[in-house]
Amino acid sequence: MGQGFLQIGITLCIIIAITPLLGKYIARVFMGEKTLLDPVMNPVERIIYALSGVRVQDDMTGWQYIRAVLLSNLIMGILVFLLLISQRFLPLNPTSLASPTWDTVLHTTISFLTNTDQQHYSGETTLSYLSQTVALAFLMFTSAATGLAVGIAFIRGLTGSAVGNFYVDLTRSITRILLPLSIIGAIALLSLGVPQTLLGPQVVTTLEGGTQYIARGPVASFEIIKQLGENGGGFFAINSAHPFENPNAASNLLEIIAMIAIPAALIYTYGLFARNTKQAWLLFWMVFAIYVVLIGVTSVGEYQGNPLVNNTLGGYPQPNLEGKELRFGWAQTALWAVTTTGTMCGAVNGMHDSLMPQGQFSTLLNLFLQIVWGGQGTGTAYLFIYLILTVFITGLMVGRTPEFLGRKIEKREIVLASVVLLIHPIAVLIPSAITLTFPEVLSGISNPGFHGISQVVYEYASAGANNGSGFEGLADSQPASTALWWNLTTSVSILIGRYIPIIAILLLADSMAHKQPVPETPGTLRTDSTLFTVITAGIILILGVLTFFPVLALGPIAEGIKLASGGK
Repeated sequence: MGQGFLQIGITLCIIIAITPLLGKYIARVFMGEKTLLDPVMNPVERIIYALSGVRVQDDMTGWQYIRAVLLSNLIMGILVFLLLISQRFLPLNPTSLASPTWDTVLHTTISFLTNTDQQHYSGETTLSYLSQTVALAFLMFTSAATGLAVGIAFIRGLTGSAVGNFYVDLTRSITRILLPLSIIGAIALLSLGVPQTLLGPQVVTTLEGGTQYIARGPVASFEIIKQLGENGGGFFAINSAHPFENPNAASNLLEIIAMIAIPAALIYTYGLFARNTKQAWLLFWMVFAIYVVLIGVTSVGEYQGNPLVNNTLGGYPQPNLEGKELRFGWAQTALWAVTTTGTMCGAVNGMHDSLMPQGQFSTLLNLFLQIVWGGQGTGTAYLFIYLILTVFITGLMVGRTPEFLGRKIEKREIVLASVVLLIHPIAVLIPSAITLTFPEVLSGISNPGFHGISQVVYEYASAGANNGSGFEGLADSQPASTALWWNLTTSVSILIGRYIPIIAILLLADSMAHKQPVPETPGTLRTDSTLFTVITAGIILILGVLTFFPVLALGPIAEGIKLASGGK
């Protein structure tokens, strides 16, 4: 037990240490200050801007930024859809895989376009090397860069600056942050045993004299951007539980750090933009505290194991190792599960369907809150949406005019903030209710009872939060009738959960940017105090838990009570 918690503690210490370093670097990149990569990347970026016709100095309005996001995403989505649907006719297809069905291609395109990477297919038996690298890996970079650009635009607007130029932000996100870190990370993964090859499957003769085909491919380059960009889509069906994606404890640590590095650092980046690192650290520790509590809840549940199994062993607690890789064990699986659902990455190194109810509760709560640590860039924006609501609520309670960073919070800002927070329950609860109404015809649920409810809700929560992980146990890839249902309905949740909040976030940022600053007075409510941060945490938990409490009660809570009572 002690060793498992020591591993978790070391990982958390590394996260704390790198946050200000990476946060400062990201701030320098988007503030236009000098960085070590300038001699290499400045000429590259000038060529990109010249070929695309982008004028670097031109700032956009909120609506122009939104149109640029939507138009660029639409064009990229059409190109990738055409590539995937034409897979059988294209090169780098060593096993001559046919093209997937149209609904699988549509769902996959939408999923990777939106940084969700929810997969209703098995990677190594469905997609060619060209589809995995030229199509999906391309979207892994651009979708992560889109989220990062939106997050930076939101921070600029909050701090009183213009939202910036989307195409410049997108380019710098890739050339200055995602690409350099991915190159370093891919080399590190290669040295740890992750393959990188365009050769076809390895054919081996087994001890029994049979023939076995071992899938491989350009995995290292795919794996690092999957983690760093909070994408989560696996090259292989079992994702980072596969030994070619995540071979050992060292690669596991590297991938966890890559998963959380940018979203944690962006909070510090905000502090530099706002010239208020005190508030940034307070928010960091608030999110970190929720993160640690959820890790603790999940870890204890996995360490204590299943009481029904323990009773058959004379009542002695045994860690829950079902659905886990023994090279990681209960501790690293619990840490990964909370991290991947907190950061909206969605990669897995163990099966979430096998988590104890405590772990199911923690992962679902992360998908509902979306701020621990949240999606790439957009998670930081969600955090400040809660902050704005807290300013508004506390201001009304004490009779003070709501202000944030010297700018008044008025009706328009509250309406937009409410849209951001309300669209997620709509994208999750409505399709979940419809699916649960017709379980035999539509959902193909494999587990009846409370766990089956969690499976369905998790699938739509993962889609709406742009996370992509799943409880599994659903017929989301076959037969064709249920696969069609899951592909189309989750695609709707993905699109709603991605683009409506982005539009509202950018309009809110643009609105804040055009407000006249209000001088600070003795009556101004300070937002960089410990008390205000604690109130913010309370409002986040109250809003998040109360909104989704019925499904939590009918799912993991009820399942936990059933197990504790002996399964009766």
